[in-house]
Amino acid sequence: MSTALKETPQEGGTVLVRRPGPRELHPVRTHRRRRALELALAVAVPLVLVLLWQLAAARSWIDDRVYPAPSTILVDGWERAADGDLWPDVWATLKRVLGGYAIGTVAGYALGLLMGSLSLVRAALEPLLDALYVVPKLALLPVFLNMFGLGEGPQIALVAATVFFFVWISTMAAVLAVPIGHRDAGQVFGASPWQMFRHVLLPASLPAVLVGARIAAGVAVLVIVASEQIAAADGLGHLIFDSRALFQNDVMFVGIVCVAVLGVVFSEVVRIAGRLLTPWAPRDRGRSQS
Repeated sequence: MSTALKETPQEGGTVLVRRPGPRELHPVRTHRRRRALELALAVAVPLVLVLLWQLAAARSWIDDRVYPAPSTILVDGWERAADGDLWPDVWATLKRVLGGYAIGTVAGYALGLLMGSLSLVRAALEPLLDALYVVPKLALLPVFLNMFGLGEGPQIALVAATVFFFVWISTMAAVLAVPIGHRDAGQVFGASPWQMFRHVLLPASLPAVLVGARIAAGVAVLVIVASEQIAAADGLGHLIFDSRALFQNDVMFVGIVCVAVLGVVFSEVVRIAGRLLTPWAPRDRGRSQS
């Protein structure tokens, strides 16, 4: 409780006195304590799980041939990185993700803005895009293979198609959610279409658009890993699938850990970029909600 209510008897009735709590009296100190607690929990939970995994492997509670101990995975990953065997797969996955993400984000934002601003365009294209959205994106991989052949094209196109729908939906919804009063104010002041976009639609919709872009960043990593397991000769997805087929489970988990790290880092980069681009938007971290 950040405040306290105390009943004080008074002549003719009882008066409730509201006394400030630690949050009001010491906001900076309370915020720092809260952040320290959140950071401790964020570190402690995965650390405890890893230690339990290590203990289970050491005590033979699990088959370490199938589920290698974290220490084994760490040593194997370090050796592969030192020998240079890991980085080509990491780079192959990263360049596909970045290329597809850039194309999908630009196309999704442009079309989402257009459809959110013009009702006729939205009426013409939304049913078609809704139908394409529900198609599993991996089902489109054979189509892209026929279009672009073997190589990087199908992988990048698959990521771009996945990211496009997330960014398109979030952009269109964000533009439609801009209060009509904001638009009316721009029209009253005689704003041109560019000024309406620059000073009304963009600042009002960009925070929600960046949330969609952040979600798309994580999904892009998932899709490229699945795609590389099917139709690629390199990349982290290929590394995971190939090592599993050869019963090299320690290498498989090295690939899984690399995918997890890549996904977290990519998502955080998008989040930080969004914070820098929208300083007026509420921050999604660092602010206590209780």
